[in-house]
Amino acid sequence: MSIDVGAARDAAEQALALASGDPRAALELAGTAAAAAHAEPDPAAEATAHRAWALALCELGERETALDRVRTAVAVAVRGGVPAEESKARLLAAYLLGAMGHTRAALREADRAQRGLIGLAAALAASQRALILQEAGRLDEAMAAYAAALPVFRQAGDRVAVAKALGNRAVGLAYSGRLDEAEADLVEARDLYRELGLERLIGNADMNLGFVASRRGDAPAALEHYQLAEDRFGRLGVPVWRVLICRFEVLVAVGLVAEARRVAERAAALLAGSANAADLAEVRLLLAQVALAERDAERARADGTAAREMFRRQSRRGWELVARFTVLRADELAGAQARRLQRAAGECAAELAAAGWRVAELDARLVAARAALRAGDMDAAVADLAVATAARRAGSLELRVRAWHATALLRDASGDRRGTRSALRAGLAVVDRYRAGLGATDLRAHVAGHAEALATMGLQLAVADGSATGVLAWAERWRAGAVALRPVRPPDDPELAHALAEVRRLTTAQVEAQLAGRPGPALAALAAAEQRVVAASRSARSPLHRGGASPPQPAELVAALGDAVLVEYVRHGDRMLAVTVRAGARPVLHRLGAVDVVEREVAAAQFALRRLAYGGGSARSQETHRAAARRAGERLDRLLLGPLAAEIAGVADRPLVVVPTGVLHPLPWSLLPSLAGRSVRVAPSAASWLAAARSRPGVPGGRVVAVAGPRLAAAEGEARAVRDRYRQADLLVGDAATAPAVLAALDGADHAHIAAHGTLRTDNPLFSALELADGPLTVYDLERLEEAPRVVVLPACGSGASAVGVGDEVMGLVAALLALGAHSVVAPLLSVSDAATAPLMDALHAELAGGAAPADALAAVRRATAGDAVADATAAAFTCFGA
Repeated sequence: MSIDVGAARDAAEQALALASGDPRAALELAGTAAAAAHAEPDPAAEATAHRAWALALCELGERETALDRVRTAVAVAVRGGVPAEESKARLLAAYLLGAMGHTRAALREADRAQRGLIGLAAALAASQRALILQEAGRLDEAMAAYAAALPVFRQAGDRVAVAKALGNRAVGLAYSGRLDEAEADLVEARDLYRELGLERLIGNADMNLGFVASRRGDAPAALEHYQLAEDRFGRLGVPVWRVLICRFEVLVAVGLVAEARRVAERAAALLAGSANAADLAEVRLLLAQVALAERDAERARADGTAAREMFRRQSRRGWELVARFTVLRADELAGAQARRLQRAAGECAAELAAAGWRVAELDARLVAARAALRAGDMDAAVADLAVATAARRAGSLELRVRAWHATALLRDASGDRRGTRSALRAGLAVVDRYRAGLGATDLRAHVAGHAEALATMGLQLAVADGSATGVLAWAERWRAGAVALRPVRPPDDPELAHALAEVRRLTTAQVEAQLAGRPGPALAALAAAEQRVVAASRSARSPLHRGGASPPQPAELVAALGDAVLVEYVRHGDRMLAVTVRAGARPVLHRLGAVDVVEREVAAAQFALRRLAYGGGSARSQETHRAAARRAGERLDRLLLGPLAAEIAGVADRPLVVVPTGVLHPLPWSLLPSLAGRSVRVAPSAASWLAAARSRPGVPGGRVVAVAGPRLAAAEGEARAVRDRYRQADLLVGDAATAPAVLAALDGADHAHIAAHGTLRTDNPLFSALELADGPLTVYDLERLEEAPRVVVLPACGSGASAVGVGDEVMGLVAALLALGAHSVVAPLLSVSDAATAPLMDALHAELAGGAAPADALAAVRRATAGDAVADATAAAFTCFGA
């Protein structure tokens, strides 16, 4: 492309205007304009063209090449005697140098650009210098410079300059904790960018609004803004590493630590080999922070030290202090000497305060206070905590929780047990309120990690007091909180519905291709579709503004239990505890065996039951597995029920409600001899059991749904047998058993039986699914139900298995149905034989159709299998969850 020589100046200005919105077009036009202006010669136009060229390269992430180009612009302007263009080029050079980590050189360049400037030009230079100061962590100086420049921009009517200054200032305000001011700046900046049609800068504003929402603790809003920014950048071909850096903070805040590491590592990979030294240093700091969340002190110290050195070389003093503090937190995690840590954290806090990093300062005060407590220096601890008290009301979720924990430690050290418990409850209430505001189940479940230290301390106090009621209350305050909240998933969300349909289509194509021995769709396409589902679900907001209900009182449980006995298992360090609740007696605390011993026996029982359920092998091998299962069951009986014998003596025939913990979640309880043939219900928590018990049970003669999925030989016959057991039943088999049809049939049903392959996705349990004719019916799909069926039977392999996280947060098919209000779910915890399962399911539905409660029906089936090894092992794999 060529242009008339006289049009070079217009082309250069046009390239400059295009650089932010369409950088690739700007590159071509700038190159043509530079050549034409050089030929004229027109040094002003040539310098402008080179500056536009550099700006377009910068937008495309090629900062080193952009710096070379802008230096050419400076040289052309100096030779041609065009001081105004020289100043503008030097300002861009200053920005690039700052972004590349050369802070001192950037400030020198900005100072040179300001020489001799007045009015609007001087304000533009001052605003650019403010951004460099902000990146260096000198927040107070930056805020003053923005405040001086903005009135000049407004008076001159330079809307682009106003918007850029507001957008940049907002980030500094957010780091200073001034979130309302930051949001106001960004909303105004985004409106201006929209008026001006500057698409990339709209993306910047959305990204920074996400950052402010993250700092405020509004994870759904933050993730929604980040997704908007990433989508916009993707359309424009703009690098996305800055969005990834911002998203990281939200993921850590909600406890998605593994995902946060993947995001940080992806950002590091995108930046590797680039000239973005400033961003690289920040990513290294993120890796240190995620190591802290993983409780890996050595890795956190190594990454934090590396980040600190990078910031030091870049003369970014504020960021260097943040990295230094991160290393101190790693030292605290590793058990560093208390006096040394107290002194270092106090010094770091003072320097952070001087640099204007208020939130980081409060966090450093907390470290100093905890170290002072360990050193026995109560006066210093009180003084530091008095300053850090503000963190209980402001800052991130993690910071507020740590502030309440430090308050509890201080009160405990002074002998104030009542005040200690009050502080612990207040900290847990912060977590509860935060979780209640989230809509997505995975976000709610992972938030529990923030409450670990608080709940553990409360439990320790209750155990030390020997209080069964206290142990039950503290265990319940932290246990399976996500199940207690109904998922927020609008049934008519078109974006989510479309993404789920795409996941089904790609998954089905993948399975069909594997079965046919040919290549299937690219895994990247399926991963992208799943990511769209995750993004759509995480933007859901909850209408709740307070945490969950208080832990159930023993009297409430007794009233609902009737003649049943509740046993809640609790992990305390490396030991297992149990609390029993029943009518006619006070709750009793039982001290059981070592957790690792129980874990080994559970694994042995699972292995033996899997072998038995599938049959096959010689008679001798089957007898060996039968004996192994029996021995494991007997040992677990002694470990888990033996110490409770005195408490449950004389009530052996009563129904049992079991609330497992950790290693006990995959245990098929009917394997234990004491429970063989006994009615047993398993629940994620006493609170969730109580909610299920109070809900409406399935009605005999009510609406029944029977479903058969593909690739299970006995499934259709099993579903037809279920249909024949009831007077009114919807039958969905073959091509009719699609996800939309099944969801429509399940909504509000009394009983549902779904004979379909089940899978547990440990990487994201919400993609755990039942295989239907058109692909997987995932937990995300189930959460779109208005009303879950009252009783659900899932007979396929492992449908009852759940992923168990911190705080006994369970996620999977069963947990989803219980959270949606199902009264009972019957499903196997292990793989089972399709052929052996069908007759058992027919027997189960014969009991249910006759009016038996699900747990009682399952117990009757188990009693009837005595003497048939395969049928007995298959029946033992099934559990009744809920009420």
